[in-house]
Parts: sequence; structure tokens; C-alpha cells
Amino acid sequence: MEKFTKEFMGIQPISSVLCGDMLLKYEMDIKSGMAGFYLIPASMEGQESEHKYYRINNMMQYKLLGDIYPGAYGNGSTFHNSGSAKQMKYKEQQMEEDEEKKTITTILTDERGYVGKHIVRWYYTDKSIEMTMIFENHSQETVTLEALNSFEVGNLSPFVDAIGPNTLLVHRLRSKWSHEARLHTETVEDLQLEPSWSTWSVSVEKYGQTGSMPVKKFFPYVAIEDTQNGVLWGAQLAHEASWQMEVYRQDDALHICGGLADREFGHWMKNVAPGESFETPKAIVSVCAGGGVDHISQRLTQAGQKYANKAPKIEQTLPILFNEYCTTWGCPSHENISGIVEAIKDKGFAYFVIDCGWFKEDGVPWDISMGDYEISTTLFPEGLEKTVEMIKDAGMVPGIWFEIDNIGRAAHVYNEQTEHMLKKDGHVITTENRRFWDMTDPWVEDYLTKKVIGLLKEKGFGYMKMDYNDTIGIGCDGYESLGEGLRKNMDASVNFVRKVLSEVPGIVLENCSSGGHKLEPLMMGITSMASFSDAHETAEIPIIAANLHRAILPRQSQIWAVIRQKDSLKRIGYSIANTFLGRMCLSGDVTELSAEQWDIIERGMTFYREIAPIIKDGYTHRYGSKITSERHPEGWQGVLRVGENGEAFAVIHTFHGEMPEEMRVELPAGCPSTIAGTYSDTDIDVRVENGVLIYKTKENFKAAAVRLI
Repeated sequence: MEKFTKEFMGIQPISSVLCGDMLLKYEMDIKSGMAGFYLIPASMEGQESEHKYYRINNMMQYKLLGDIYPGAYGNGSTFHNSGSAKQMKYKEQQMEEDEEKKTITTILTDERGYVGKHIVRWYYTDKSIEMTMIFENHSQETVTLEALNSFEVGNLSPFVDAIGPNTLLVHRLRSKWSHEARLHTETVEDLQLEPSWSTWSVSVEKYGQTGSMPVKKFFPYVAIEDTQNGVLWGAQLAHEASWQMEVYRQDDALHICGGLADREFGHWMKNVAPGESFETPKAIVSVCAGGGVDHISQRLTQAGQKYANKAPKIEQTLPILFNEYCTTWGCPSHENISGIVEAIKDKGFAYFVIDCGWFKEDGVPWDISMGDYEISTTLFPEGLEKTVEMIKDAGMVPGIWFEIDNIGRAAHVYNEQTEHMLKKDGHVITTENRRFWDMTDPWVEDYLTKKVIGLLKEKGFGYMKMDYNDTIGIGCDGYESLGEGLRKNMDASVNFVRKVLSEVPGIVLENCSSGGHKLEPLMMGITSMASFSDAHETAEIPIIAANLHRAILPRQSQIWAVIRQKDSLKRIGYSIANTFLGRMCLSGDVTELSAEQWDIIERGMTFYREIAPIIKDGYTHRYGSKITSERHPEGWQGVLRVGENGEAFAVIHTFHGEMPEEMRVELPAGCPSTIAGTYSDTDIDVRVENGVLIYKTKENFKAAAVRLI
């Protein structure tokens, strides 16, 4: 096998920077001057293969209008390695450190007057890094960006010889309404990402999402696994608009990159005038040795802890909430809320959320009525004030629902204020039931400040659920491209959320978009929690909830437990146990439940409070059957979460089909093994033996939870 030293390939190291247990590698192509970037587990320094031929791909992947498009059959598939990227040369590197983070800035220059800044920030509490790119125009002419990636990680995997056949896996998280975060794993070979015999032609797998629902088809996530050496690289994007990821290959090395959806994928172009600059959305990147896809995923999501820890004080204990949507189905009133509050006022709920419909006119469905936000005098004849005070008197924080950005077709403003709505090709963007505010319009900001922030303040709400039930699509008029219009609008939308936080101190914000369509790091970083899905009463709830551990923090994943009067105790136990995989949210027929039904609910609430510290700060391990159909699941699922407080808990769900004689959850090293408590609808057959938690049942759709100390 041929040996390829760095010197032989013309690669010169720039620096190696230690960030926790990660080693960041910067290097330069001596001939071209381009700078490349990759990272490895620090423990594996010195183990990189010398039997691998690869070229430096510039750490700044971008394309300017008028520059040369990629060669090697890349044009039309990717902007990776465009003429623009190949003209950016390494200049220097700067490093700064303060009390909370280390910042590494690599400066690149193009002799035409363009500067690129590749910025890495490592927060000392994180097991990942944050990356952004800045393009600065120091020339005398306006230029137009067609693409600019947030990150590029090359030389994957540096530990395998040559192409490493049958070694590399690509992990993605697919998504659709009520089926969020399904893990999809393929080999590099199945994706046809093997290099050609000549290492000349380009192979690329490009995917992403266009529109204002960033988690509608895929999560902005990728992970590459070197199965031979047990090393994984992963990345997430923090972005509210169209985005893309690419897995790219031309030689022995695989590359991953991503950021804003480019001109060809997301209809995005951006003019940058002389003296101006443009910064990309943030990427979160990590590497680890061992633990598989769950390990790399949790290293990425842990970056969100520093933001979640800044949420209001009440949120730090992960209190339980009640949302009346699955009780009133979009028709809340003072009368029916009075009955609900009377039924639950002494049960220990922290929040009571008035969901959609409080604004609808008589005879009009809630889902086409948002926009005017005039309180219904039929539903609330004495105003919302009386209802809010009743909720507060019962010891709960009152919450309210808004769909801030969108207008339903039954609202008066739908036809009266079209000049303040988004347009495409000169026409108001109109879907079946909705139109969209232009969030960059000062009139819209003033209107929503009055309607949303004004109501929150005036009525005394301490919680807001922010829904978003349609997508703008590829973009809107008003800027140099449709994609830039979309980006600007969604940036303004995020800034309005920040305005709410600023003007209503201490408010708890719930991120919702038809359930899970906004579960990305940007929105998760400025909200307290999120609706995990719109799966309200289905059998697949624990599957979706467990899947989401790879995408968001469980402490921020609000899971429905909808209880019906007709539910058996077994069904109630199943529903309540689902919420142990995140945040407990109850709804349903609570005014009609028996004492026996309430007993199993309240036992579950007690169990939840006991495990809340582990939900908040813990590490997840998964066990059980491979689930193919989520709507008709077969087999069983076990989720073990090991806390930092010396405790752990396991939640086991059975589905359709014959169960094994024993369901075995192997406890990792350091996991406690003494059973301190259990939860189910009945007594359960569970024990710990030789480091294995063993649960036995033949029942389908049965749930059991075990707390370990």
C-alpha cells in the first residue's frame, strides 16, 4: 500500500488547538495556499493513517457570482470547490481566551480585496465547537454571494487507510409531521460516495430544507461514523430558514459542509457592498471516540445546556404543565377552563396554558382565525382577566397561545392589511388557509408588539406558546433573491421573539410549529422548551420522544399525555410514562376522571418529579427492537438515562407482537444498580442482575419505569 506523508502531498500544518477532548487541526496546501480544517479525538493524536491520499478543501467554501463554477462534474450539484473558494488563501490565525470560551479566528484573503474569517468558539462547558464564516468585501465594487457555508470539515476519516471500504456510515435525522427525528443510516457506498479510479470526478450527497419550517423533511444534522475505529463526527445548524448539508468526496477523504441553502438549492443570493460583511448562521460541530450515533448526538445537543440554564428560574426544576387543547379542541372559554382548573388545582401543575381559539369569532374555526387577536366576548364574557386571575389563584402560571407570524383567512386583517404581508412575484403569498406577515416591516412589528406583547403584559401572562402552522416556501420579494427575502424575514421573526423576552421579563416561551417543525438549535436556544410533536394520543409517542434525544435536550422536549375518561389504567400508565422521556404536559378529560384514574396519574407525577434532575442533566442509552413502522410498532423500546447526580432511570415500552422472555437493559459502567422505585399501572417483574436491568412482561402496549440509585 502506498504511503502518503503530509510532506509528499504538499500539506503543511498550521496549528493544532486543544478544545477539551477534541483536537482541532488546521493545515495548508503549500502550492495553492488554501487552508483546510478537521478535528479528531485528542486521545487519538498520532494514529492518523499515512496511507491516504487527499487534497485540501478550503475551510471557506463559497461562491461569488461571475466566478468559475466547480469542475469535475460538480457544477449543478454543488458549489463546493468553486473558483471563489480556490482563490481564498491562508493569511494568519488569531486566538483569544476569556472566562467562558476560547475563540480561534483564521483569516483568509483573496487578492481581489475579499477577506474570509473562519471563526471557531469553544465554550469550556461544551463538548462541541461553534463555527461561523464571515465574508468581508474590501474591494471597490459590490459583489454577490451565491453560496457561503457555515462549516467545512475534511479528511474523514483520517484513521482509515485509503478509502476505507465498508467503513464509513452517514447518519441523518429524517422528519415529517408527527414523525420527527427518525434515524436514517446509509453506507458511503450506498450513497455512491466512493471516489472514482482517477480521484477526479466529484461525488456529493446534498440535502436540506427550503422554507420557514426548518425541520420539515430533515433535521439540520449530519453524522459520519468510522466503524473501524469507533470515531464519529457530527454537525448541527442553528438556522430558521432554508439550509443545506453536503457530504462530498473526490479522493480518499470525505468532507461534510453546510449552512445557508445556496442559490441552486434555496434560491439564495446576497449582495455585499464595499465595506460591508456577511456572517453565516452558526454550526455546532463535534467529534468523539466510542458510543455510536447517540454519543455524538448528545455531544451536539449538550451545547444547548448553557442557554437552557439561562431560562427563568421556575424552569430549572422542569415543572409540570397542563395544556387545555386536547380538552377543548380549540374552543377554550372561561366556563370550561373553570371546570378544568377546579379539577386540577391541587395536583401540582405549575403552568396552565390557554391554547388556540380564545380569539375566534362565533361559528368560525380557530385554525383560520388567527391574526386579529381580539378576545372573544362569547367565550370570555368578562374578559381574559377573570380567567387569568382564577388560574393564578389556583397556584398556576397562566399561559396563552399565539401564531405570531401568520394570518388566517377568516381574520379581518387577512384582506385589509395585505400591503404588510409577504409577496412572491408581486402576489401575496397565500396557502390554503394562511398568509404571512412581513416581519421586517416596522408597521408589523408595532402591530404585533401591541397585539402580542401588549396582551401578555396587560393580562399578566407568564407563559406563551408560539405556534407556526404553515411554511412560506422558497422565499419572498423585496431583496436580491427569494432566499435572502426568506432569511431576512425569519431573522426578523427571531428578533421579535427576543423582543418578547426583553419586554416581558421572566416569561416562559414554548417553541411550537405544528409540533416539531422548529426543533433546531437557534430557536431552542432562546426558548424554554418546545412541543416535541403533534402526536397527541398515538402509540408511537415514546418512539418519537426517544428519537428526539438525538436532536434536542430532553429537558426542553414537551411531551403530551392526553388522558381520556375511557382510558384503561394500563393505557394511562403508558401515556404518563411517555412523558418521562422529556417534559410532562397533561391534557384531556380531566374533569371526568375517576379517583382510580387520578391515582395512577398522580403517582406518575410524583415519579416524574423524582427523576426530573436526571432528565435535566443526564446521558441517554437506547435498547430494544429495531422499529420499522412507527404507526404500527412491533417489539419493545428501552431508554436508560444516567444522571450526573449518581442516579438513573429506565423507561420501557412494549408494542405489538410477541415479547422476548426478558427485556434486558445493560447498565453502563458507573450506572447505579439499586432499584429505588418503579412506576406502572400494576406491580412489575423487574430486577437488576449482574449489571443488567431485567424486565419481564408478555403484555403489549405496557409501560414501566424504574428509578436506580
